[in-house]
Amino acid sequence: MPHPIAFDDDDPLLGRVRTIALALPDATEVVAHGRPTFRCGKMFGTYGGSVKGGERHDQSVLFIPDDAERDALVDDPRFFLPAYVGVYGWLGLLLDKKTDWDEVAELLDASYRHVAPKKSLAKLPPL
Repeated sequence: MPHPIAFDDDDPLLGRVRTIALALPDATEVVAHGRPTFRCGKMFGTYGGSVKGGERHDQSVLFIPDDAERDALVDDPRFFLPAYVGVYGWLGLLLDKKTDWDEVAELLDASYRHVAPKKSLAKLPPL
């Protein structure tokens, strides 16, 4: 039995995340477990998530943070430890009208760089 769809395709916040994620080389979108996921070989982002045993955050983005930034992000109340993938180092960022979209782009870029194959990474400008 498939998971129920847990997003609205017309959600403007999803549209912004989608634009950022799919601008990365060779990135694709796949609906998995009822949510949009962004991949380049492996998954580097998900739109929406929840806290294990707790609150759903349908307007959020899940990502793999840089190790050097993870502790600072965890201390920021806009971020949360998502169910299922949090134990693997992923974090979630709550999205709203005040979201800094440059920050979202940086977080998704860093996450992408963790999983993308070398041929895709070679298409990115150097850091």
